[in-house]
Amino acid sequence: MTDTAAAEDEAFISPVPMESDPDECFAGDRGVLAPEVRRVLVRLLQRRYLLAERSKEDWSVLIENQQLVESRLHDLFVRLVVDTSRGVAYKQQVRSDELDVPILLRDEAYSRAETLVLVYLRTVYQRESTAGERQARVDVEEVEQTVLSYFTDTDGDVARRQRAVRGALARLRQEGIVEEESEGRFLISPLVEIVLSADRLRELASWLHTENAEEAAS
Repeated sequence: MTDTAAAEDEAFISPVPMESDPDECFAGDRGVLAPEVRRVLVRLLQRRYLLAERSKEDWSVLIENQQLVESRLHDLFVRLVVDTSRGVAYKQQVRSDELDVPILLRDEAYSRAETLVLVYLRTVYQRESTAGERQARVDVEEVEQTVLSYFTDTDGDVARRQRAVRGALARLRQEGIVEEESEGRFLISPLVEIVLSADRLRELASWLHTENAEEAAS
């Protein structure tokens, strides 16, 4: 073989099949995170919360690689909050008056019915925690009974109001704030404390009290 032919052979590098390259997840992959860490990062971006109790494997990966995940989120101007005592991780949009920050995360406001249900759930959770109970549960009927008392005639008939309350519970269940243990019976997650702080609960309770007083007066 001539020197020229040998040089040409050395210059040509056969492509390595993806399955033969353990560091590559897909063709052309330039990522540096392990597949399991990437999955946790994506799930944090997809979901509002990551719960240790529901996603034990993901939670373990997150705790072991927290700095790496935080670094990737910080590159997107997103802050990671990990509450190990409650077993909850969630993200927050970084906002700054000094820095031009493009907004990636949009806040999805709760509807009036969802807010009313949240206030009731938070009140029950706080009451049970103060009494020393480790878990707090509610029935859909008691949620309806309390929440419907804050509705007005403009909110439609009773059937429409009940649908609004059950729709609110359905959304909160999707977000992990409640878990339906059996039909019509819900376990309240510690997440409710994060969604509604004690100060925010007092503000909303005051608002509801004022609304009720005005409604009674009219």
